[in-house]
Amino acid sequence: MTRSLLILFLALIALPAIADTKLAVRDGEMFTFKVSWAVVAGAGEIKITANHDSSGAAPRLRVTTTTATRGFARWLLPFDAKATSLFDLRTGRLLALSESSDQRSKHHEHSVTFDYPAMQAHYAGPTAADKPRPLPLPAGEPMDLITQLVQTRSWELKPGEKRDALVLFDDEFYELTIHAARFEDVQTSLGLFKTLVLEPRMEKTPPKGMFKKGSTVRVWISQDERRLPVKFEVEFKIGTGVATLTGYQPPTPTTATVGTPAAPDAKNSRP
Repeated sequence: MTRSLLILFLALIALPAIADTKLAVRDGEMFTFKVSWAVVAGAGEIKITANHDSSGAAPRLRVTTTTATRGFARWLLPFDAKATSLFDLRTGRLLALSESSDQRSKHHEHSVTFDYPAMQAHYAGPTAADKPRPLPLPAGEPMDLITQLVQTRSWELKPGEKRDALVLFDDEFYELTIHAARFEDVQTSLGLFKTLVLEPRMEKTPPKGMFKKGSTVRVWISQDERRLPVKFEVEFKIGTGVATLTGYQPPTPTTATVGTPAAPDAKNSRP
């Protein structure tokens, strides 16, 4: 296991979100994932929470993701990250996001705001001296990789089908095609799930970043009424990082909608 690859895996999970017209997370929902890396079973923990935000005139949703290494991995590589995204619930679009991370003595943070009529985003550093840098917005509704994979819980794909997606990595956009690979049973501490395995690939443009290096990304979406992201996996040449769902809190009943209804028991998810 290398430090840089562990950081990359945790960062991929922790990245904040840019939404589609219908958000795949709801007010009150919370996901807890246990992260394993290669032979290290308890390498980290990830929590994603969604809460209604009443600070503005329009209805908004605040999604917060926290990531941290645990146990032996934390002794080897202390790492903490927090990402906060603010969405307009009327359109599902992201209004603003901020992200910060700490790795030993290294601190990084940035923020992004979005101007959809002008087809532009503004990327800024942590201080007033860091003037916002414009990022042209390609056609479509971009998301970060992990949130885009979570967003697929609202799709109706079957094995052999695919759908295009636009993904933002930090300050770069990636045109991906997400393939529905197969159905697969997954056993977790929450029970046995029948899932659909999804794999994003770069096919429309030359591969870059982690895709150019031959990495493979997968997500397992449960096929019950909640469509839970049961597991994420990032496979590198020298190790695989896996985030498995260990805790789930359903959305507030008044905001639960078709596609992500509340359900009290996660153990009877296999049809």
